[in-house]
Amino acid sequence: MGAFCKNKQGFNTRDYKWHIFSGGGYPSIEGEDAQKEYERHVSAKYIVMSNGGGPAILTDLRPVNLNYFDAYVFPENMAWTMAFTHEEGWLGPYFAKHPNYSILEKENEAHRQKLEKIEIAKKKGWM
Repeated sequence: MGAFCKNKQGFNTRDYKWHIFSGGGYPSIEGEDAQKEYERHVSAKYIVMSNGGGPAILTDLRPVNLNYFDAYVFPENMAWTMAFTHEEGWLGPYFAKHPNYSILEKENEAHRQKLEKIEIAKKKGWM
């Protein structure tokens, strides 16, 4: 909410946080273009959060097929978010970038590359 919904006035984000995107309160890409952008983004870890609150899930697998569920996926540093909606086909999904996206995405890439090097080292028995 702090990164993408600072100006939440009048967008009914209490019911659905993705209303900030559907209402034009924060710039985002919608529909098929959002899905393509999401598929293009790779992270070492993903946080998955349901719209209803509750505990979030941390996974190293990019969630797919969340269509028609109100859920949000983002990397640990929130460089971007993918908002899946129960209204998909009419409203959503939405892909949005953090205001500091360029810096944060470089951090994500560096972290991902570091983890890949560690895995290679482990496979070679160096660790």
